[in-house]
Amino acid sequence: MEISISEGQNRVDVVTVAGRVDSATAPELEKSIRGQFDKNHHQIVVDLAGVEYMSSAGLRTLVSSLKTAKSHGGNVVIAKPSDRAREVIELAGLNAVLAIYDDVVDAVRVF
Repeated sequence: MEISISEGQNRVDVVTVAGRVDSATAPELEKSIRGQFDKNHHQIVVDLAGVEYMSSAGLRTLVSSLKTAKSHGGNVVIAKPSDRAREVIELAGLNAVLAIYDDVVDAVRVF
């Protein structure tokens, strides 16, 4: 899994994820997002366009990050999920909890 972070687009950080998000790699994603929270950055867009597989561990990381962000007045939204990532999110019923946008620009604009 690869993660890159772009800080400060309209006070919003974009976390771009590529590869597999599973029980082995989800802690790395959680650590990256937590690092943004530690900087008092609580408005996060997670770009999932490059995700080829996401397990329940990845979903837990997203939901946990959302709860943390909201507790600090922020939010975590999803942008450009790959077909596989979108399918897993929808199968878990989390599309009712996680806001999903078709591109990063639209996701950043919600903040």
